Amino acid sequence: MSDTLQTLEEIKRASSPFPESTSIEAWKEQGKKVVGWVCIYVPEEIIHAAGMLPFRITGDNEELELKKAEAYLYINTCSFARTGFELAIEGQLDFLDGLVTAETCDGSRRLHDVWLHYRDTPFLHIFYIPRKFTERAHQMYLADIEDWRARFGEFAGVEINDDALRQSIQAYNRGRELLQQLQDLRKREYPPITGAETLEVVKASMRLPRELFNELMEQLLDEINRTGREIKKRTRLMILGSILTNSTWIESIESLDAVVVTDELCTGTRYFWEQVDTSLPPMEALARHYFNRPPCARFQPSARRFSHIFNMIEQYNVQGVVSEIVRYCVPYGHDKPLLKERLAERDIPTLELDLEYGQGGSGQVRTRAEAFVEMLQAKHLSSLQA
Repeated sequence: MSDTLQTLEEIKRASSPFPESTSIEAWKEQGKKVVGWVCIYVPEEIIHAAGMLPFRITGDNEELELKKAEAYLYINTCSFARTGFELAIEGQLDFLDGLVTAETCDGSRRLHDVWLHYRDTPFLHIFYIPRKFTERAHQMYLADIEDWRARFGEFAGVEINDDALRQSIQAYNRGRELLQQLQDLRKREYPPITGAETLEVVKASMRLPRELFNELMEQLLDEINRTGREIKKRTRLMILGSILTNSTWIESIESLDAVVVTDELCTGTRYFWEQVDTSLPPMEALARHYFNRPPCARFQPSARRFSHIFNMIEQYNVQGVVSEIVRYCVPYGHDKPLLKERLAERDIPTLELDLEYGQGGSGQVRTRAEAFVEMLQAKHLSSLQA
């Protein structure tokens, strides 16, 4: 691989250490507030329009011991939710002034419940996310985020008006545009950035002040264009499944003759896909965008999600899919057999990996990935000879 991207190192420094980075410390020193959010169906623009920093609640590049959290959450609660509460109960998230949760799954719901009872966070809010793409469901979601905006404005002591929302939408749309530009570069025969590096960029976008992130992204894209960087790996992979934040897990796969060229993750492309429509009233625009973004496995019917996955496989010339599911992740666990069947119908090989949230690239993962990559390369060679 080509030389290290210097701007990427700067991005990682700005969002380090985890979870309370130097950027967050600088933000707090100015007397400003930080509000955590759990699910990508929480519109960050509302937090930003109140003059606060949105910060996504996740783990990072290591699997944590969850003994403290397991005193409050059952072991069959997904390890993502337990990781979030482990960080909270250890005091590592005490810099948060609020927490906003969307009721997308049992794990997210339980995380909110224990946080409400056992942490002294000034502002807490949770709202329901419908499961179907109907106009009635959209209106329900719009009403819920309107209610949250009103409550949140009272907490912030400011009016979160339409002008402030428009400015925030502009800033976040710019971030999405820049992330999409980076994503489009991965369509190349030799993409200029790895899947592990892309994950680090997206994680930073969920943690840094958006204006700072946008500035760094512009520098990163400029550096990539100037250097002509190329990742010369033969096998093109896509990752889909549960929330994923440990980039060393992807590195373990990309240490083989393979590169991850796209994904269908809430810490990946689903986070920044498409723009908020600025021709609509701000709250209506936010509701339309967030509710109708590429869906996760909780939504029904599944056809819309599957169609998006298949389109990405075609656009990015994907040769094989890595399906990673965090243990006890019910939406993706239930979704897996049907998706596997649809992929098989299209002759798209799939590697299924069950793991704990935050798990790194263990020897077992690398061994299975190595066999999968070898199989894909043999399949590709056979098709060339046919």
